[in-house]
Amino acid sequence: MAQEVIEAPLPGKIIRVEVTAGNIVEEGGVICIIEAMKMENPILSPAKASVIEVAVSPGQVVKTGEKIAVIEY
Repeated sequence: MAQEVIEAPLPGKIIRVEVTAGNIVEEGGVICIIEAMKMENPILSPAKASVIEVAVSPGQVVKTGEKIAVIEY
């Protein structure tokens, strides 16, 4: 199966994490919410996949390109 690393597309603070390792996420499903410039930005799954790893937690500040999660499909 193919694995894909989901990276932060912009710097910001993780507000909510919607998945845990072992969850199945649908294509377009929300993985987490990043707050940047007072706006909430959902990070979406590019495909229906199984979540292998979640690398962030609420309150954590991330930089662009930082790993958020790993999915397998």
